[in-house]
Amino acid sequence: MKILTHAVLSGILPLASLSWGNPEQTTSYDVAGWIDEERLLKEDQEGANWLSLGNNWKQQHYSPLEDINASNVAELGFAWEYDASSRIGKVPRGLEATPFVVDGVMYTSGAWGVVYALKANTGEEIWRYDPPVDPTYSRKACCDVVNRGVAVWKGRVYVGTIDGWLTSLDAATGKVNWRSDVIIDRTMAYANTGPPQIAGRVIVIGTSGADMGARGYFSAYDLETGELVWRFFTVPGDPKNGYEHPEVEMAAKTWDPDSRWEAGGGGTVWGQMTYDPELNLLYVGTSNGSPYPAWIRSPSGGDNLFLCSILAINPDTGRLIWYYQETPGESWDYTATQNMILAELEFGGRMRKVLMQAPKNGFFYVLDRETGELLSAENFVEVNWASHIDLETGRPVFTGLADYRDEPKFVVPGPYGAHNWNPMSYSPETGLVYIPTTNTPMVFGSPSSFTYQKATWSMGLGMGINVPFSPEDKKTYADGQKGTEKEDILKAWDPVKQEAVWEVKLPIAMGNGGILSTGGDLVFQGTNTGHLNVYHARTGKLLKELFTGTGIMAAPMTYRIDGVQYVAVMASYGGGRLAFGSTEKEVAFYQYKNYGRILAFRSGGGDTPLPPKAEPVPRPAPPDIQVNPDYLESGAGLFAFYCRLCHQAGPNEIFFSQYPDLSKMTEGTHAIFNQIVLDGVYAPLGMAGFADVLNEQQAEMIHHFLISRQEELWEAENQE
Repeated sequence: MKILTHAVLSGILPLASLSWGNPEQTTSYDVAGWIDEERLLKEDQEGANWLSLGNNWKQQHYSPLEDINASNVAELGFAWEYDASSRIGKVPRGLEATPFVVDGVMYTSGAWGVVYALKANTGEEIWRYDPPVDPTYSRKACCDVVNRGVAVWKGRVYVGTIDGWLTSLDAATGKVNWRSDVIIDRTMAYANTGPPQIAGRVIVIGTSGADMGARGYFSAYDLETGELVWRFFTVPGDPKNGYEHPEVEMAAKTWDPDSRWEAGGGGTVWGQMTYDPELNLLYVGTSNGSPYPAWIRSPSGGDNLFLCSILAINPDTGRLIWYYQETPGESWDYTATQNMILAELEFGGRMRKVLMQAPKNGFFYVLDRETGELLSAENFVEVNWASHIDLETGRPVFTGLADYRDEPKFVVPGPYGAHNWNPMSYSPETGLVYIPTTNTPMVFGSPSSFTYQKATWSMGLGMGINVPFSPEDKKTYADGQKGTEKEDILKAWDPVKQEAVWEVKLPIAMGNGGILSTGGDLVFQGTNTGHLNVYHARTGKLLKELFTGTGIMAAPMTYRIDGVQYVAVMASYGGGRLAFGSTEKEVAFYQYKNYGRILAFRSGGGDTPLPPKAEPVPRPAPPDIQVNPDYLESGAGLFAFYCRLCHQAGPNEIFFSQYPDLSKMTEGTHAIFNQIVLDGVYAPLGMAGFADVLNEQQAEMIHHFLISRQEELWEAENQE
């Protein structure tokens, strides 16, 4: 929303700076994992490799390969698979990364920050790096211990582990070169789920944690040594403690001096960043506020910079060049961490270097990536929080319909967004952006009071009714409004005309996959029903449907080896959907066991091997423990706050989790319940202890609530 002159913050902006990494290092494609600036810039024309998360430096999630095309895609079939299941506890975890392929070797990451190097034509393992992670970070990660990808550069593979260690590995052997701690305060709920980004001479990484009261920042490290080069805080801290850099002091003017600083403020950086080597600019998207309601977070108001913003950073200095805030005074979890795509488009009669993003708030933004000027912004889904974006001011025009300060309000898009983390794709051939949209509206309500508790949920909501609504709820909260139905739609979007060209509604909403588009006039998307679908890029016609039996959230990618084009995707359902999965039985994990796989396909391939059939877990008889009725109400509330995101307590119309259903605990589990919940005896399995926030009596309250649920359900299931 503001363009900061170079004199204000950072001096002269270096253009066309291509001296990435160590200039002393010898360039050779014979070195395993060798990607340098020259190769990345020309790979747009080659297409045989996949050299960034989005293939090219513009992060378009597009490949020019056309061996597999609209005329022969019917011949696409299974080539190989690799077992990428979770290493801790064998609990099914989400896989969200897009692999790299460099000279026949695939590099990618799985849950916890495990890294795999495979032969890309067979799936044979070359090496695997299992980091020494702290399993208690499963509790500090908002939405599963996922990892959204590695970076590969000049013979090294870089990854961030869930417990916040940026690690450099030798691309040939997997040997550790160095590890750097990226978390500034380990008493807070910081974790790392996002991919690192090479930017000039540094590698940059952020953290997650805004929903649990974290203060956002991202950090740059020396590629060779892992030493910290600079750190940028995305929101101010308490002004009484001073300012770390000039941008924080500027941002503080948009916050109440008496803001709830102890709750962190939010603005974490956990999404896919983008680096423009021609402009030497790093583009970073920031997340939501903490707590959500702006009137609690910053009582006197203000835009609250740099929440829900795109920041353009000079990576040599760590200074801000320009910024654009998409949602001033953010109160709905409208993160701007979704992937950003660079392109050249004609606007106003001339070609512009643009940045495109479709964030959670439902508007598709086109910015001049040199200056930050807003060129266009139109809603790509139903939106009720703003009527439009004023192109003169760059600000949204609020409707008031989503202002839940005084009473609960129906809000669309909901906190899962109009577009979540799953990458969208841009095809230079068709000129279209392919967006995996989602619509899960919600009723927001403000609490009567807010008490911050470190390292636990810090949204500050007094009410949150998710869809599907009952008819009564719909009439009460959303009467006459649009966008009340939960749905996922794959949309082909014209970024110049700002309109949909075609769209395909998916059968089950929430948790469908990211997008790949190709020069073969194809668009690929995985689904939560376990399919890999292929559409015609110009019409949206379904051309091929491959059933894998495994839910797919990640974006597919493609490459060529020895004249054969492959399409590969990481498959495993989890992430935010690990807890908030659909209750529709068509979702793959209801039918088949969910475990991590990398799947590759080629023309002339065979049928995809299916996982073993899912087997229901029987409910044991309840333990012989006398339930204290005085504990039940408090126990239900404590369970809802601390446990329900991951665990069920029996059937529920909204929540479904792949973690154990705690109304099905065995007698042995009941016997050590407090040791599990308080002492963390199951931490090696990914179940952290809660002794820092729960006392023994509170643990007993939760236990008694769960016993009562088990008794209730057991009796209902075993009536004669």
